[in-house]
Amino acid sequence: MDILILVERIGEAPTAALLGLLTGMIFGIAAQRSRFCLRAATVEFARGRMHGSVAVWLLTFSTAMVWVQGASLLGWMRPEDARIVAVTGSWSGAIIGGLVFGVGMVLARGCSGRLLVLAATGNLRSLVSGLVFAVFAQMSLSGWLTPLRDWLAAQWVTSGGRNLDLLAWSGLPEWGGLAMGIAIAMVALEVSRRNRIGFARLVFASGVGFSIAVGWVSTFALSQVVFDPIQIESATFTGPSANTLMFFLDYNAVLEFDIGLIPGVFLGSFLAAILTREFRFQGFDNESNMRRSLTGAALMGFGGMLAGGCAIGNGVTGTSVFAGTAWLALFCMWIGAMVTDFLVDQRAATAPA
Repeated sequence: MDILILVERIGEAPTAALLGLLTGMIFGIAAQRSRFCLRAATVEFARGRMHGSVAVWLLTFSTAMVWVQGASLLGWMRPEDARIVAVTGSWSGAIIGGLVFGVGMVLARGCSGRLLVLAATGNLRSLVSGLVFAVFAQMSLSGWLTPLRDWLAAQWVTSGGRNLDLLAWSGLPEWGGLAMGIAIAMVALEVSRRNRIGFARLVFASGVGFSIAVGWVSTFALSQVVFDPIQIESATFTGPSANTLMFFLDYNAVLEFDIGLIPGVFLGSFLAAILTREFRFQGFDNESNMRRSLTGAALMGFGGMLAGGCAIGNGVTGTSVFAGTAWLALFCMWIGAMVTDFLVDQRAATAPA
């Protein structure tokens, strides 16, 4: 159905929420079936292996870039209008927040997106950790942690009132981003071939990347037909988790893309788990495991908000439009995760009994 017709029938805000729901469902189904997880990929890489998790992450990362840059070349969206590019970025926030988020996702044994997907499959540990993540994200957005976040983010910001567009800054041609995405996808497919990863898992991994393009293209299309300006955005979990939490706590809250996204991911993951008979209830193994997971979730909530996005918001969505701080935040997430895995998990595994 044409977006203009949809807007005329149900209104602008419900349409935005419906687009978020659609984007989220595609993401949830694809992420659940592909077992996409940045934390798993960083841990695998830190231990000197290039197996399934790395291959899936690389394919998602690259296909998101291919879909989004291809849509840009076709005129279906303008990356320069994306919210993450159109506002001032924080280099200091990307560095500090990225490192903190990386530490948190190893402790929590999953990034924020992965926690949401697992929660929908019956994992109560992920459900509780996800709620803690949302609370700390909200505290960092407009609560007690806001002054600290604002101060850290203000230490080093991008110039000109906008984020750095890496494609324009590098002088690459318009098709440079698409070419880079294809090249990385070729690497991902080679790693997949060596590890004999099934075709279905690869299709779903690319489906996660496709969901990012759906978000960008649909919100851009909506922005062209509505009266009031709206944000051009796609999948991310830090801000939307905080906003969704407040939506259910505040009767006067309004619908928007974010409010549809989180339920959409949960619903998509739940349906995928039910249809494949992978839904089962799981809890914390012990008190130590619970303490570790909740600490990691809290760190991700603050770190993700400081960095301007989570492992998806920066690491896939932001990088697909070549926002400078998103690439820096992703790099710092990898560093924080690998160092934490070495200091916490690898040392524990090699320590004498």
